[in-house]
Amino acid sequence: MPAPSLSARTSASAVVNLFAYNGLVIGVWAASLAALKDRLGLDAGGVAILLVITGVAAIAAMQVGGRLTDSIGARRVAMACVPLLIVGLVLAGFAVDFPMLIAAGVLLGLGNGGIDVSMNAIGVQVEAGRPKPIMSFFHGMWSVGNFTGAALVLLASLAWASAPVQAAVVLATVVGVGSLVIALRITPETAVVSHADESGAKSPIPRWAYLLGLMAIAFGLGEGTAMDWSGLHTAEVANIPPAQASVAVTVVAGFMVAIRLLGDALVARFGRRAVVRFGGTCAAIGYLITAIATPLPVLLIGWAMVGFGIGMIAPQVYAVAGHAAGGRGLAVVVTFGYATFLCGPALIGFLASHLGLQHTMFVPAALLAALPFLASVMPDERGPATASG
Repeated sequence: MPAPSLSARTSASAVVNLFAYNGLVIGVWAASLAALKDRLGLDAGGVAILLVITGVAAIAAMQVGGRLTDSIGARRVAMACVPLLIVGLVLAGFAVDFPMLIAAGVLLGLGNGGIDVSMNAIGVQVEAGRPKPIMSFFHGMWSVGNFTGAALVLLASLAWASAPVQAAVVLATVVGVGSLVIALRITPETAVVSHADESGAKSPIPRWAYLLGLMAIAFGLGEGTAMDWSGLHTAEVANIPPAQASVAVTVVAGFMVAIRLLGDALVARFGRRAVVRFGGTCAAIGYLITAIATPLPVLLIGWAMVGFGIGMIAPQVYAVAGHAAGGRGLAVVVTFGYATFLCGPALIGFLASHLGLQHTMFVPAALLAALPFLASVMPDERGPATASG
């Protein structure tokens, strides 16, 4: 049967499905890292190598996926990436050695990189046909999936103590197959985007897109560190079992859910620039807390502030890029953001092996503290943004 159009009543639901499943996969993956590290006998350097390889695969997929999104449509790219996520997560959950875990990381990186660009491109086109902003809601659904994935690992650690990661992966795989079936039925067909000017020459990427990319580096490192290292950090600093330390990932994801579900209303009232500035400040303070505190309740307050602050930022930056420059501009900014989200935590791992994991949290704190100043590049109007030049 033919794919639905962007004007179909199910178009927003289709984008929600993609964001939620992608978030679920990343939530299970991030919350499982501490247990996988313990089970396979890895050190911080080994985790860093895993994250580097996963990140490189994602960057490659973003570059290819961005071009394919414009040339053949974002729907086809997204439909090809969901199976990669399903298989990659299964390999990770049942990995018996480091090479198998690396192979899983490659598949997850390819799937995640491609779907990051394509689902955001679909979301921007769906939002363009609506009277009110909806990108924060879409990202909120990613956070709902992310929270659910982290919670699956936490609950599995209580119910199946001997194999919590495998149990969570099996449940996530069932959800993934169902998500793929739904996606094939209701994901809308997207427009093909041309970047040629009137003479037929390819137009350059706007310079401001790269400034948004610098913002994406700041929140990408903050979000990636929170998702990949918060559990490991909490286990080490608070001295609790690795599987139970996934509570930190759950807290981060939970507070991201809360703010992203309110984000569209906040944008309509205060503007994208103000929302991003407040979010950067909140996240920076949260990271400072994680860098100096040791009691578990205080650490969780810090991680909650990180999730609450960072949850405000990405939807606004991506919406500005997508509305102003289409899929290509969006691909530039998404590449900066998600490449840092995936590769930045590897840098954190290398720094942690020399400085200690807790002291390394000063690095994302410093970058996020600069974000309110970088936000001056964003337009200040309320509602769906069309960009400044």
